[in-house]
Amino acid sequence: PLFRSTVPIVKGGDATRMEEGEFFAIETFGSTGKGVVHDDMECSHYMKRFDAPHVPLRLARAKSLLNVINQNFGTLAFCRRWLDRLDQTKYLMGLRNLCDAGLVDSYPPLCDVKGSYTAQFEHTIYLRPTCKEIVSRGDDY
Repeated sequence: PLFRSTVPIVKGGDATRMEEGEFFAIETFGSTGKGVVHDDMECSHYMKRFDAPHVPLRLARAKSLLNVINQNFGTLAFCRRWLDRLDQTKYLMGLRNLCDAGLVDSYPPLCDVKGSYTAQFEHTIYLRPTCKEIVSRGDDY
């Protein structure tokens, strides 16, 4: 089965259609503000790319940090606080180097108007021949 990475929520651009046999991660964003979220503030969340190319890293701290990420998170998302808890120090330059090299993606906070709250929810769906199956559905969500 094929997994697509994005489904645009705005008109225009890519007109690709969803097809039978594909998986999709559907993310929705709610807000107590105007309902328009944008990247803002200092970034604290990251994720190693599952399709990360092999890139020769020159910075020793970047190599060391990549090993820590591989051993503790793999391709799951992580935050800087978790690196702190793993006794990692002075890793910001190495983390920036990993992002610049295309090995790690950064995910800045999504904000709306000042003072409002935002939330993100996600489900994974599978398009079957006769229905759409929500494979991430559980008793709690």
